[in-house]
Amino acid sequence: MYTNEDLQSAVQAGVLTQESVDAFRAHMAQQQSTTLVDEEQFRLVSGFNDVFVVIACALLLVAVGWIGHGVSLSVAGGAVALIAWGLAEFFVRKRHMALPAIVLLGAYVGGFVMAMYPVMDAGHALASVVCMLLLTAGVWLHWRRFYVPITVALGAAAMVFMALKTLDGVLHIFTNSWSMVLISLAGVCVFASALWWDSRDVLRKTRRSDVAFWLHLLAAPLLVHPAFWQLMRKLEQSGDAMSLPSAALVLAVYVVLAVVSLVIDRRALMVSALAYVLYTFSAVFKQYGEPSLSFAFTALTIGSGLLLLSAFWHSCRSRILPHMPAVIQGWVPPLK
Repeated sequence: MYTNEDLQSAVQAGVLTQESVDAFRAHMAQQQSTTLVDEEQFRLVSGFNDVFVVIACALLLVAVGWIGHGVSLSVAGGAVALIAWGLAEFFVRKRHMALPAIVLLGAYVGGFVMAMYPVMDAGHALASVVCMLLLTAGVWLHWRRFYVPITVALGAAAMVFMALKTLDGVLHIFTNSWSMVLISLAGVCVFASALWWDSRDVLRKTRRSDVAFWLHLLAAPLLVHPAFWQLMRKLEQSGDAMSLPSAALVLAVYVVLAVVSLVIDRRALMVSALAYVLYTFSAVFKQYGEPSLSFAFTALTIGSGLLLLSAFWHSCRSRILPHMPAVIQGWVPPLK
């Protein structure tokens, strides 16, 4: 499987012409009865060698972290981050392997956070801010060196974690509902960033689209979880958690998320909220139907609906997008 980045690299190297690449894309879109922007393409595994390398890297990094932990958590984290960077120099920069790139980046960022965790855990706000600045610099250097699309999202996830950890150490936010408000605000910021990256490549032909994909994947749970958590909490407090009106309310929220997903042409929001919908309708079927088959009926209903939406995704977008303001239409993939 070849990504858009691979095709553009071939054009830059003179192996293919831009006209032949555009013709190939048009042919594949016509053959699949879809459009390029609707596919949300990204490369995860190019061959089993990716899996083999990931297993070997994981064994090495776990061993390094285990040995380093005998000295201190900071030493373990620093060693993991350095080894992950060194491995990326060969497997990512030279070999361009997709899955090892993601795993090694995760190890690098995780090791970075692990190295600074004792400082954050001490509860000093200024020291925590310095740690977040160092993490930002470290992630930026990794991006400039390797250009792994998931770098921005993983760095943002680490920043959100460190910020919430710092605020909890100072204000104890996890003992009240403020934590959900802050998580929602973080989700809005990440979602806005994802939309900005998408707007830089509305045709989804470059690495910017891949960066936006991972940011949407991060923003989705940050936005969806607090909203549904508050909704479920209120319904349970009112003693109405299993009624048909409660299920209708959850379904209405999910329909709104589906419309947003269609407009921006991203499916991450729907996938993140799917667990809540399955739980809600499974409970309703259990109360009003056959308890032993409640989940089966739920999966049948929701699965059928999602398959229909997938089959008619472009048709649904063509009916919704023209009614959106021109500003929004300029930030999302156009209709074909």
